[in-house]
Amino acid sequence: MTLRAVVRGVGHYLPKRVVPNTEFEARIDTTDEWIRTRTGIERRHFAAEDETTSDLATAAASAALADAGMTADQIDAIVLATSTPDFTFPSVATMVQAKLGMTSGFAFDVQAVCAGFIFALANANAMILSGQARRVLVIGAETFSRILDWEDRGTCVLFGDGAGALVLEAEEGSGTTADRGILSSDLHSDGQYRDILYVDGGPSTTGTAGHLRMQGNAVFRHAVEKLASTAHTALEKAGLGSGDVDWIVPHQANLRIIAATAQRMQVPMERVVVTVSDHGNTSAASIPLALSVGKQRGQIKEGDLIVTEAIGGGLAWGSVVLRW
Repeated sequence: MTLRAVVRGVGHYLPKRVVPNTEFEARIDTTDEWIRTRTGIERRHFAAEDETTSDLATAAASAALADAGMTADQIDAIVLATSTPDFTFPSVATMVQAKLGMTSGFAFDVQAVCAGFIFALANANAMILSGQARRVLVIGAETFSRILDWEDRGTCVLFGDGAGALVLEAEEGSGTTADRGILSSDLHSDGQYRDILYVDGGPSTTGTAGHLRMQGNAVFRHAVEKLASTAHTALEKAGLGSGDVDWIVPHQANLRIIAATAQRMQVPMERVVVTVSDHGNTSAASIPLALSVGKQRGQIKEGDLIVTEAIGGGLAWGSVVLRW
């Protein structure tokens, strides 16, 4: 028998404030058409002034626990991916732990920007396979609206706030590709590309949060090649191919990147879960958010084979293959 980390529940949270593309027209030199045709984004959600990343994460975690039919005291660990923490420290994960009323187990953050949830999922899987934990709450949560330069039309229109969460639980499988749960993962990073996507501040440099900076064309080129490559590698590790995939659930950064990656993987867009039009790029939150919305829509069903892939600043990128 083979131990697998199986998804028991999924949930998400979006702030109440919806920001359509037209809201940017009075602020910067852009139009709704310009944003839609280049990114596929039509609207996004922004957190309220008194709403923090830990608030969003706690709401998504509560929804995932309810979906799993579990309570916080049944969870052994929380792994939370974010690049926009409430504070430099403590970790957002420990703040969520407290807000959920979870007084045992352990919690920590993972920082791999937009690829953060993939890295968190791989870490949670490893902890379950090693026996370190039996049930793990994996969360992606961001308030990117707090680090945007509102005069930079190339970046401020792209991002939104939100959170998504999964509950993973150890389960014995047969050791075949028919098993439910995480079947493989593939992680990468290359620090030489730091300057194409970064934030120009931090405690050890400027002492400020800083603003997001991006070379869009360079990120696009790296994203399409690296995302398709890591997805193929993860499928090969699992003993599967593109023809076995029921759904690609990609990082929701840009519709053109999503479509180009799917084309390289030879998977039709009809089998890709797309939420970027409604949420924008929510960084580490985008994949769990899309998984939750995909289940809500009736797209993702038990037994479906799913490939998730993401790339973010670092550069850091990777993928996970799982059976729902």
